[in-house]
Formats: sequence, structure tokens, C-alpha cells
Amino acid sequence: MDQQNEKHTRRVRYRGTHPKKYNEKYKELNPEKYGDTIEKVISKGSTPAGMHISIMVNEILEFLDIKPGQIGYDATLGYGGHTLAMMNCMNHEGHMYATDVDPIESAKTKERLKSKGYDEDFLTIKLMNFADMDKLVEEVGPFDFILADLGVSSMQIDNPERGFSYKVEGPLDLRLNPETGISAAERLATITREEFQGMLEENSDEPYAYELSAALKEAQRKGKTFDTTGSLKQLIEETILRLPETRKLSNTDQKELVKKTSARVFQALRIDVNNEFEVLYQFMDKLPNALAPNGRAAILTFHSGEDKLVKKALKEGLRAGLYKEIAKDVIRPSAEECVRNSRARSTKMRWAIKA
Repeated sequence: MDQQNEKHTRRVRYRGTHPKKYNEKYKELNPEKYGDTIEKVISKGSTPAGMHISIMVNEILEFLDIKPGQIGYDATLGYGGHTLAMMNCMNHEGHMYATDVDPIESAKTKERLKSKGYDEDFLTIKLMNFADMDKLVEEVGPFDFILADLGVSSMQIDNPERGFSYKVEGPLDLRLNPETGISAAERLATITREEFQGMLEENSDEPYAYELSAALKEAQRKGKTFDTTGSLKQLIEETILRLPETRKLSNTDQKELVKKTSARVFQALRIDVNNEFEVLYQFMDKLPNALAPNGRAAILTFHSGEDKLVKKALKEGLRAGLYKEIAKDVIRPSAEECVRNSRARSTKMRWAIKA
């Protein structure tokens, strides 16, 4: 095409002094080009758009005690921050394996790590669920160390097109792999009131599970559909603010209650849509056989349901003689890290050493 006839496309502009919408944050979405902007955002305790700040890196590395020549496995690749930190300990000796179910982000991470000198000769990335790690073990053998970070990555949460957050308008999807399964919108369209109540109670300990499930079905009976994050957030807000006990609260307390309730509802839906508890149960069941003798595993959890499942599985493995030692107490991120990264606050780390 003649360059003179090419139409110049202007960058997305935004009102005010700081961008608010995801697609307006062009500097944050280009960390290689705008490093100073990235540093400023992180220094304020925020996560730049399109990035993920790895949690408890020092604590993980201290426990895993990685040596050059070992074979490692990052069960949840994500943005690749943990993977990179572990590979740096290996000094290009041995091999690193990593898996993820997200085809969108794992492709970006593969290129990002390749640009840092870690290509297929040292790092093997597979698009697969960590519940199927036994297939990987059959192929390559057991691992000297394993990490599983069970949190949703920030770049997934922040991208409105993925529908993970009640804070931004987008399609109500919530799938870690948008190419498989059904979206949260499709799930809500066919769910019964009893199912929705049970989902909220089991997946997020939601105290208003009955009221919210009843409100959903009543709205659907009147023809309302819930295809966007905003439509579900509106239902939650209207339901909570109708309750007699919430009318007595101050405006500030009402907003905080709506915020926390929305977070719990979206968490419950995400867990359900991605079968997260079932997947985690399979992972924990297969973990002992995936570790080499004296191999070490560290697991990061982010809510009570995950932590209870991991704690129970590790205790059962210790009693059965599969592990020679497990964490007696959870390890939490430091106060300094929580200030730098607010998303670290709910993190709990547990570990185990293979017998």
C-alpha cells in the first residue's frame, strides 16, 4: 500500500492526568518501552496493566533450595515471574518444565522468557492443566522441585475482555481457558436456585447466598439476562442494599459490603466454571508420585477452600509415609510485600518434602 494513502491511527486518549480504562494504559502494557512508568506504578503498591507481580518469591526460593542440574516444574506458569526466578537459580543446568491452561497468556510468557535467554533447550512449556501432570511425569520422570501458585494472574483479572473482575465492564466469562467449557454467563443461564446457593456457600462462604440466589432467579423469571460483569454486579448491589440490616449502615459501609460480596460471588463463579476444587484435588493426589525422592513442593493458596484442601492432602500424605516432612504452619508474605503488592495479602504458602 502507498504510504501516502495509509490512514494514521491515533493512540487511544484519555481524560484527566491518569488512564483508567485498560486499553488506555498503553505505557503499562509496554513494559519494555516504558520501564519508568512501570516502576512508578509498582512503587505505589499497584500492579501495572497486563503484568503480574509474583508473590513470595524469596520464601519460595528459600524453601525449594534449587540447585543447578535439577529438574523443576512450575505447574502454573502465568506471567512467568516465579518460573524465571527458579530458572535463574539453575544456571542453565538441568531443565525446567511449566504448564498453563491459558493459551492467550502462556504464548506471551513463552516469548517473554525466550527474550531473556530461556528457549526450548532449557524450558519446556505445555498448554495443559496441572491436574494432568502425571502424563508429564510419564514422559520426563519425577521432579526435584514443584511450585503451584493457585492464584489468578493479574493480567487475567485486569483485562476486561476476560470478565474476571466486577470492577470493570466486560463479558461475564471467567474461564481460564476461553476456548473450552462454558462461560459464567452460560452457567448462570441454566443454574437452579439451589445450585447457585450451594455454589456461593461452598466456594466463597457467602453469608447472603440464599438472598442472592433468590434474586437471580426472580430477575431471570422476569426476562433479565446476565451476560456482562456489570449486570451481575448490579444484581448484587441491588440485592444487598434491599436487606433490612444493610439499610442501617453508613454509605461507606454499604459500599464496602457490596464490594466484598461482589468479590465473593465472582470468586465462587470462577471456581465453579473452571472446576478449580476438582482440579486441585487431582493435583494434590498426584503430587507425591510427581516428586523425586527428597523432592520439594511449594503451594500458594488464596482462599480458605483451597488452603483446607491442600492442608488435608499434605497431612494425609505425611501419615501415609509419602512425605517425610510438611509445613506445620502456613507461611505468609511479609508486611513489606503486602504494602508493595496488595494482592499478596490473602496468600498462604504450604510445603512438603518427599520421603
